[in-house]
Amino acid sequence: MGDTASDRAEGDRVREAVRERYASAANAVTGRGVAAESVLPTTDTSTSCCGGESATASSCCSPAAPADVSRDLYSVAEMSELPPAAVLASLGCGNPTALAELKPGEVVLDLGSGGGIDVLLSARRVGPTGFAYGVDMTDEMLELAARNAAQAQATNVKFLKGTIEEVPLPAESVDIVISNCVINLSADKGSVLREAFRVLRPGGRFAVSDVVVRGELPDDVRRSTELWVGCLAGALEEDTYRGLLADAGFEGVDLEVTRDYTAEDAGLVAGAAGERALSAVHDGGGRVVSAFIRARKPPAR
Repeated sequence: MGDTASDRAEGDRVREAVRERYASAANAVTGRGVAAESVLPTTDTSTSCCGGESATASSCCSPAAPADVSRDLYSVAEMSELPPAAVLASLGCGNPTALAELKPGEVVLDLGSGGGIDVLLSARRVGPTGFAYGVDMTDEMLELAARNAAQAQATNVKFLKGTIEEVPLPAESVDIVISNCVINLSADKGSVLREAFRVLRPGGRFAVSDVVVRGELPDDVRRSTELWVGCLAGALEEDTYRGLLADAGFEGVDLEVTRDYTAEDAGLVAGAAGERALSAVHDGGGRVVSAFIRARKPPAR
């Protein structure tokens, strides 16, 4: 989206739709009262949105069955260490904490931290000498995340209210920026990536999971708020993602595909509209994928 008044209005509309969707997801988790054992993985991975060969119960960015979303993304050991509500509120498409090579003493920022699963896992990895921030714009998710942090007795975490386009942290204050299927939801991804670059220290790392398009999305898909909230319409084309990271100042950009999505997957997010949209992409020779995207802020000269 551009910078005209109509573009800004459209961006505000998308943001409010995303906020409503994630508030609903947080409220669903808060009111669910599910026992810990109900969110631990089973040997059946057919219900995972992002890891199994077929998705039959939920899909990324969908609150329909978030426990299933986590089953192929997080290990049994990781999930057993966390409050059940943190696992239930996981709506991502990857596990950036497992791939980001976090080190003791580092400061981590999670863009769009939701119920806090990746912040809490990061806090454990960086240890008591490190720190993990999460930024989220949804009050209900922030309340849930704070409750999860208290239950986990995590003292090296802080959840901040704000948008990923305007991160409420000073420049050069973190060592690594992570995110899990959130950047695609922004209507101004250039601002998101520039903010990630700003808050990183020289030599800092960008390590996110996101939905990416290899090919073209039809214009009517791009205009659909329903498909945007469903993590499809706002997904960047791979070369555009690389270009925006370079424009922000990053170097060493690397994109690793972690899963191909099927039309059925999209249907689980946005019903028949999503299934038709992804079928159109595939018919044109394109692919919609989950990917792990790495980049680095150049070291100080």
